[in-house]
Amino acid sequence: MRTLIGTSGWQYRHWRDAFYPPDVPQGQWLEHYAARFGTVESNATFYRLPAKETFEQWRARTPDGFVFAVKASRYLTHVRRLRDPAEPVRRMLDAFAGLGDKLGPVLLQFPPRMPADPSRLDLVLGMFPADVRVAVEPRDASWWTDDVREVLTSHGAALCWADRGGTEATPLWRTADWGYLRFHEGDGHPWPRYTEGRLKDWADRVADTWPGSAPVYAYFNNDQSGAAVLDAETFTRLTDRH
Repeated sequence: MRTLIGTSGWQYRHWRDAFYPPDVPQGQWLEHYAARFGTVESNATFYRLPAKETFEQWRARTPDGFVFAVKASRYLTHVRRLRDPAEPVRRMLDAFAGLGDKLGPVLLQFPPRMPADPSRLDLVLGMFPADVRVAVEPRDASWWTDDVREVLTSHGAALCWADRGGTEATPLWRTADWGYLRFHEGDGHPWPRYTEGRLKDWADRVADTWPGSAPVYAYFNNDQSGAAVLDAETFTRLTDRH
């Protein structure tokens, strides 16, 4: 497997001192981050879709080979709930094009109580070009059906493996020849850190599921107190052993 590990976002003011040195201005935080990690998941795109020029700037400020995963706009997933997806998908892709070859997966995260609709999911996934990877993170148990799994597999879309509170929050389906993981909150100390044992279990599971050179993207969303940075570094060390 080829793991790309980072955090869900980089613009956290409470990471000052915990990750960003006091003498590094906020306008250079992306450069500092990209010197330590090879990928990041942009959560900000969920709340407000930046202009294409912003993505172009992000691309220019990061080294060759750096990868941006981008979270799809809440307008598509939470407001429209996947209905009439053509315009929001087109608008997102037009903006994301500013990343060029640094565009990684697009994450579709659904509302916690949004019931399953395989036909609507099939329509949305069909609107993404074949060269754009899409990960899907449902959060309602009604999505865990054979019909949903078949839709994901038919489009080569990855089911996002999610961990909340040190427990799997999703089935561990392999629906694509690549993987996507999100770590929301660990059960270690201090909160919300993950224990090394828990992260080792995930590293072993990933290696068993995606052997060889299959890319696997993993992002830590437990940003409080800089826990995400520390856990991402630990997970990198553990996956490097495989």
